[in-house]
Amino acid sequence: MTQQLAFVGLGLMGGFMAANLAKKGLAVKAWNRSPNRPGITIAHNAGAMIAPSIEAAVKEADIIFTCVGDVPDVNDVIFGENGIINHAKPGALIVDFSTIGTQAAREIGTQLKAQQFRFLDAPISGGDIGAKQGTLTIMVGGEKKDFEECFPYFEAMGKIIIYCGSTGNGQAVKMCNQALCSVHMIALCEAIKMAETQNIDPNLMIEVCQTGAAGSWALANLGPKIVDSDLEPGFAIKHLLKDLRLVQEIMAESDNQLPGVALAESFLKVVANMDNGKAKEQGTQAMIRYYNQENNV
Repeated sequence: MTQQLAFVGLGLMGGFMAANLAKKGLAVKAWNRSPNRPGITIAHNAGAMIAPSIEAAVKEADIIFTCVGDVPDVNDVIFGENGIINHAKPGALIVDFSTIGTQAAREIGTQLKAQQFRFLDAPISGGDIGAKQGTLTIMVGGEKKDFEECFPYFEAMGKIIIYCGSTGNGQAVKMCNQALCSVHMIALCEAIKMAETQNIDPNLMIEVCQTGAAGSWALANLGPKIVDSDLEPGFAIKHLLKDLRLVQEIMAESDNQLPGVALAESFLKVVANMDNGKAKEQGTQAMIRYYNQENNV
């Protein structure tokens, strides 16, 4: 693999992902909009070159990875006044790891194709743990040949890499993933409260239940954090609320309703408003605060 790589967006996930590429001995030029972020140091210490500008990062790149927050952020780094398309070489492959919803991905893909760029939507799942360990699940939509070209690089960052079909299909699967994550969090919090009510050590419940039909990533990874009162973000409430907004936008176009997702969203919004709004920066496991509040704990 001798292609030049660029990585734009060195946040909680992106810093580790760029680092994992660099650890494989790949040539990675990375850039982040905000200076002095921990992800910049993580990527740099692993061997990535931190570029002084987006132009310096992408102008020689064959493949450009982006990992930012919401639809406006993706549009800004790609199409903005100083965006990728103004500096990348024609035919470059742009791969977006952000969660932006199906429609936005398809619109971005269409715009890039019109300007002679290639595009893969490749949303990720696995939180900061998966990003750090290189065990992310990556759901990819776009041209099959572009997916195959990028596959070795996906392998440096993820464990489960699935081609989902045409542009936008990666996001379509990710929207389902986020619906599951939100409702799983309700189940996890309620199982912990049930264990406490019965004077059972929640850690015992987690140890046993994760081995059977009730097992889930949330139970195994976030359950212990709740028990330890560790609400540091692997994936922040504000980000899941953004994703659930995208889910609701999709469902608004149909006659189908998702009452479980709506319930999870309402609980997360209550927690997000705690601490004068600062709680939105906590991890999604902070949903337990809704239950503790309700029970005056």
